[in-house]
Amino acid sequence: MIRMRKLTKRFGQHTALDNLNLDIAEGEFFCFLGPNGAGKTTTIKLLTGLLHPTDGQAIVGGFDIQREPVPTKALLGYIPDTPFLYEKLTGREFMRFVAGLHRLPEYAANTLGEELLEQFEIAAVADDLIEHYSHGMRQKLSFASCFLHSPRVVVVDEPWVGLDPKNIRFVKDFLKKKTREGLTVFMSTHSLGVIENVADRIGIIHRGRLLHTGSLPDIMALAKRPGSLEDVFLELTEAIDG
Repeated sequence: MIRMRKLTKRFGQHTALDNLNLDIAEGEFFCFLGPNGAGKTTTIKLLTGLLHPTDGQAIVGGFDIQREPVPTKALLGYIPDTPFLYEKLTGREFMRFVAGLHRLPEYAANTLGEELLEQFEIAAVADDLIEHYSHGMRQKLSFASCFLHSPRVVVVDEPWVGLDPKNIRFVKDFLKKKTREGLTVFMSTHSLGVIENVADRIGIIHRGRLLHTGSLPDIMALAKRPGSLEDVFLELTEAIDG
């Protein structure tokens, strides 16, 4: 469902992403892990069409995001770490706005929109202006609006910021349930405990290069000494730093 081939991004003399090759299957929950500045967000921006690659391709559902952005984005949902929302709209108005961007039929958009507002527990504030929402409420509205057009691939960048433990559990379970229904999730996060619970496969990136991919047991087996995922992650990345 996601295919990256020799995906590279340079900013002047700095290579933020270096020759990334990665395949992610339909229905897979893939977690992308790396230190700050490793290339995670650059990868996400290339995958969602927010950046143009210096070289290589990002393909979603068989469509090249650069050459065929419209059909690609029809399949794609994106949840950034800091969502951009129109603060002078209410939550419900924002949902209708997003539905209009995707040209959804009004009845279907309203019905699904109300269901999502209820699921993410923001129906009670749906008629309040977004400028009055907490960060957690904004994040939940971002999640709700992302699923309005029933995407087949969802790209998530550090989704837990501002969410309390109850909502972290709900979002985690919601995404996992959706992957069992065929959704493909590409998620970048520093929350190693969450990764242990949800990831079908993990990728570790450092200094713009993909170091390892595999299931949690595969990654754990790479360590020279037993420990937690955090211990293994630090060992693998520190080995590159020397």
